[in-house]
Amino acid sequence: MTLPRRDPDTSSRARKIARGPKRPPQNAPDEPLRARCDDPPPPELLRGIDEFNAGEFFEQHETLELLWRATPSPVRGLYHGILQIGVGFHHWRRGNFHGASVLLEEGIERLRPFAPSCQTVDVAALIADATAARARLLELGPDRMSEYDLGPAPRVRFVA
Repeated sequence: MTLPRRDPDTSSRARKIARGPKRPPQNAPDEPLRARCDDPPPPELLRGIDEFNAGEFFEQHETLELLWRATPSPVRGLYHGILQIGVGFHHWRRGNFHGASVLLEEGIERLRPFAPSCQTVDVAALIADATAARARLLELGPDRMSEYDLGPAPRVRFVA
């Protein structure tokens, strides 16, 4: 049996969009997207944010992935968006231009419904900072991306 070949002109992003959204976990509550934004942040989110802010992007991925996968409510998109932005910076640090640009973009888009803030996270600031960093990445391109110092990379901040 021969499998159909993928159209080389179709980007991975376009193919991903065509697949549609991932299914929510079983028994996901039927609630508005922002229903849990007034809740305090869970300890795993705080730990993942500490790792993110320390530049430990691989570690924050591990921490937030467990939280994201275990959360049945729509607020899981907040955790997933922060995770993806961190993974974007991990790819950037490793010199993977495509991975960095795609994950930053996906994380930014995933966070938009949770702006301006959710669970005390300043989502609007993270979106703005990650958007500016991604614009700089695209400006530098794959050959010059290492010129960007990830030391002062965007941090996740909290609102009062």
